Amino acid sequence: MRMNKGVEELRQIATQIRIDIVKMLVQAGSGHLGGSLSVTDILVALYFNHMNIDPKNPCWEGRDYLILSKGHVCPALYAVLARAGYYPPEEMLTLRQLGGRLEGHPCKSRGLPGIEVSTGSLGQGIGVAGGIALGLKIDKKPNRVYSVNGDGELDEGSVWESVMSAGHYKLDNLTMIVDNNDLQIDGRIKDVMNLYPLKEKFLAFNWNVIECDGHDFKQLVDSLKKAEATKGKPTVIIAKTVKGKGVSFVEDKAEWHGKAPKPDEAVKALKELYALRNEVGRWKGATVELKPPKIAKELEALELEFAH
Repeated sequence: MRMNKGVEELRQIATQIRIDIVKMLVQAGSGHLGGSLSVTDILVALYFNHMNIDPKNPCWEGRDYLILSKGHVCPALYAVLARAGYYPPEEMLTLRQLGGRLEGHPCKSRGLPGIEVSTGSLGQGIGVAGGIALGLKIDKKPNRVYSVNGDGELDEGSVWESVMSAGHYKLDNLTMIVDNNDLQIDGRIKDVMNLYPLKEKFLAFNWNVIECDGHDFKQLVDSLKKAEATKGKPTVIIAKTVKGKGVSFVEDKAEWHGKAPKPDEAVKALKELYALRNEVGRWKGATVELKPPKIAKELEALELEFAH
């Protein structure tokens, strides 16, 4: 039940996801742009290449589990789920709207397919993932569990309790991916609460450690395969990323942690992303193009500009 998309197609999908994220956030008028853009490639590699999933049967017992511990970057997850076929892509434009299913943090009780657990209280996702992995081990089931965490989130003490527990129970069906963009809401990781050296910390807790470029799909896919092949201990993939990846004026800027683009900023961002889409190729699987009403006129002009 793996999609097994190749590297070139993964790039096309990721570019489409980034376009979707900008459109979702400009329409909502709020949300977390920087981290959503940095985590995009990680989620695309998981859903469109590596994980065992069935979008038409989200509660399939044989599925792999994804826990988005850094729940504030859910626009990326919502876009990935929509494009993977879990729910209609048009619904993405209801992000953060009253009564909608796409809340500002993932909410399981809203009933959006593919959401395993409500997240957003930082530091809790890896504990949930570890609990699921332990239960699967006890039941002798082959499913795997993935927890996506932010580097700033690792300030939470509960993370390290869960890391210690997973190492103790040798949860080799658990993979943690750290979106290591080196920024959190108040600035650089080393300035706010220095985590480094990070690799050595996980090694001390009896984890297998893989480091990779979190925007290189070959490295991401290879790292996920290595994690799955590792026996006797859990694996952490420390994925080096860039906050705001894909939008030049957002990249590596802490002030874009929890800010949505204004209409003029969204158009500027989309111009860059449309140019990238022309370069890598338009993904054939994107049969629906989002048209946020807030920038309808500008978007029409932009579509014409990049029509060929």
